[in-house]
Amino acid sequence: MPVGTAFHERTFALCHSLNYREWSGYYTVSVYEVHHEHEYNAIRNASALIDISPLYKYLVTGRDATKLVNRVITRDISKGSIGQVIYCCWCDEHGKVIDDGTITRLAENTYRWTAADPSLRWFRQNGLNMDVQIEDISETTAALALQGPTSGKLLKSVADADIANLKYFRVTHGKIAGIAVDISRTGYTGDLGYEIWMPWEDAVKVWDAIVEKGKAFDLHAAGMLALDVARIEAGLLLIEVDYTSSKKALIESQKFSPYELGFGRMVHLEKENFIGRSALVHAKKKGLARQLVGLEITWTEVEKLYDKFGLAPQAPSQASRVAVPVYAGDRRVGKATSTTWSPILKKMIALASVDTEHAKIGTELQMEVTIEAIRLKVGATVVKMPFYNPPRKTAVPV
Repeated sequence: MPVGTAFHERTFALCHSLNYREWSGYYTVSVYEVHHEHEYNAIRNASALIDISPLYKYLVTGRDATKLVNRVITRDISKGSIGQVIYCCWCDEHGKVIDDGTITRLAENTYRWTAADPSLRWFRQNGLNMDVQIEDISETTAALALQGPTSGKLLKSVADADIANLKYFRVTHGKIAGIAVDISRTGYTGDLGYEIWMPWEDAVKVWDAIVEKGKAFDLHAAGMLALDVARIEAGLLLIEVDYTSSKKALIESQKFSPYELGFGRMVHLEKENFIGRSALVHAKKKGLARQLVGLEITWTEVEKLYDKFGLAPQAPSQASRVAVPVYAGDRRVGKATSTTWSPILKKMIALASVDTEHAKIGTELQMEVTIEAIRLKVGATVVKMPFYNPPRKTAVPV
């Protein structure tokens, strides 16, 4: 039975749809209103407040903290300075991705590590005989994502912290409503945005202060349906949708190397030995059989197919997490894992895993669509990702 997050008494009062889902044992709002349109528009045109407390969060400390982090992840954490946040993945001994997340370097040997799946046992197993402490702070640290073009101005008005000069993927410290918070310039929307980390017991005070100031910035609480559309536009992957954790995979083809997921830039083979390194060295030499790509669906073809049935063309009302086949002619060459209509781009887009020979930008493929229970194909072109990448996302000052 799910339980409420630290913000549940506030989010429940706002959730007129009563449309919830379970996320890591917590009630999470799918959509506050009947449709997620206003929430999505807040992300892209104003400010959106998203409860991300269900993320698994770990505090790693001790003399060997850096050594442990470097042993587990594929990226070189020693290159990260204090106050920096890195996005990374970690693999099993066969070089297959277990999970991905962010690591914030709070001090020389202090890190806050987020993960989609429970990871405490894996981290502790790999920290044996090290001077390191790994604390699960998932239930003591609440988190909010404040995202959108006006989020920086809103945060400057409510937070006692240097927001104007906070660089992309950096963290600062300050207070909101007198509560000590960490504020990182990170998010899952591909837009200007921040994530605010605070003590669980003081979470509602922070929420109330942001909401009060947010009235002048057209702030909306946003749920998972709106976030799903935004993260696909940003080309950001979702575990158990766009890839399967190697710990949960039932067959070999469900396991992915970082290179196959577009995480190659996060694999630093030159650093000290880490879990999966030898397998990844071999994988890099061998080359990739498949790659993650972005697809842009040919909308005129969708219109023509619907017209044949005497129907008006229908853009999907929410992002789809159902995998569908991708073809080159009559041959299946991969699958689209996340598909959505992008309101800001006025295009239907998808994240897909396809055979490397068909992964080049500009390649013309076909994707399966179903109309009136009949499976059909429409054109889809491999395009550069992210689909949406506004300059404000990384601009300083804000």
